[in-house]
Amino acid sequence: MQQSQGTLFTVSAPSGAGKTSLVARLLDEMDDVQVSISHTTRDMRPGEVDGVNYHFVSHDTFESMLRSAAFLEHAQVFDNHYGTSQKWVENTLNSGRDVILEIDWQGAQQVRKLLPETVSIFILPPSQNALRERLTGRGQDEESVISRRMAAAVEEMSHFVEGDYVVINDDFETALQELKAILLSHRLRLNRQQQRHRDLLTALLT
Repeated sequence: MQQSQGTLFTVSAPSGAGKTSLVARLLDEMDDVQVSISHTTRDMRPGEVDGVNYHFVSHDTFESMLRSAAFLEHAQVFDNHYGTSQKWVENTLNSGRDVILEIDWQGAQQVRKLLPETVSIFILPPSQNALRERLTGRGQDEESVISRRMAAAVEEMSHFVEGDYVVINDDFETALQELKAILLSHRLRLNRQQQRHRDLLTALLT
């Protein structure tokens, strides 16, 4: 069996759609897939681990990486910067493993420009009411905060038309199976099967 090139997937969703929980379960249930760990300049929060949650770096280090074109995509969120290591992504894909990037629609656009073969997935909630309920959480946020989050979510969701696949997270287990099906289908594509089973295919036709 030959080693095949992995596939790069971007997974985008509005806050509250369940993206992180779905991807976490996917990693538990599928082999040969990894989530990229972003570099960030923000401070480490209690319970976080460097190299597990993020690669925590200084602003100077991040700027140096930016100047050397080390990032596949990068973004500024408030006063902090986030970026995906292009070298890590390429090395992981070359090892035959699939890579998932959990990024917003802007980051997904940047990635597709550099790597057009990227597969883009959008996860959406079943309704605005369901999303509002998830964002409200324990009811500790003021209505103005919830309204801003909803407006940002609607903006994010409007870009679903840029995706290759859309998963509606109404029932979690159903959404998980659909997400797994997307990855599995790409592992069975002709080019990957030709790479993976080169010897077998040659023997079958000899």
